[in-house]
Amino acid sequence: MTTIASNLQAVRAAIVAAAVSAGRAADDVSLLAVSKTFSASALHEAFQSGQRCFGESYVQEALGKIAALHDLAIDWHFIGPIQSNKTRSIAENFAWVHSVDRLKIAERLSAQRPAHLPPLQLCLQVNISNEASKSGVSPDEVADLAQEIAGLPNLTLRGLMAVPAASCEIAVQRAAFARVGELYRQLNRQGFKLDTLSMGMSHDFTAAIAEGATMVRIGSAIFGNRIYQEGMV
Repeated sequence: MTTIASNLQAVRAAIVAAAVSAGRAADDVSLLAVSKTFSASALHEAFQSGQRCFGESYVQEALGKIAALHDLAIDWHFIGPIQSNKTRSIAENFAWVHSVDRLKIAERLSAQRPAHLPPLQLCLQVNISNEASKSGVSPDEVADLAQEIAGLPNLTLRGLMAVPAASCEIAVQRAAFARVGELYRQLNRQGFKLDTLSMGMSHDFTAAIAEGATMVRIGSAIFGNRIYQEGMV
């Protein structure tokens, strides 16, 4: 068994354990393997171990991997900040986008989604900790943005994504994820039919699952430490 395969096995077991501990079904939580900065061969190893959903943050890097692995039935998720000049590439090559935080970006994705592809699956990124360094719509503007996006063609609004401020304290982690969960429930009470809470990473996914995450985004626990290269876009 390769290191990636054994890591995946351990991560999946930890996700199941966290779900069961939270009183949830073992299959309530899906795994998005965050593969940014890792090679196509690493993704191929993960695919051979049963992983089908991969998350990328840098468009140009992702396009190379999408081309290299075009023969594999991969669901590509874009999870990074979105520049206006990258929306066409995202609309044409990804199945999901987790990081929409303004109407202009959603409108461009809608207009540029090819007609032969199914609707692009969207999550709104919420800046739940109000960090100036992070992308995301503010919590008090989420409902208005969701309403504006819900009427756009070629898109399906699925839920919310968040990256709370880092903390080593479980109680602090859970409090932030709980706020995202409450926003999610508020939107559903208002008539939105959301089913996705994309939250939790390698260091805090247990807390996220305890607060209702339906998709956790895990990279380093699967692939190892990242090495970032200058100029990644």
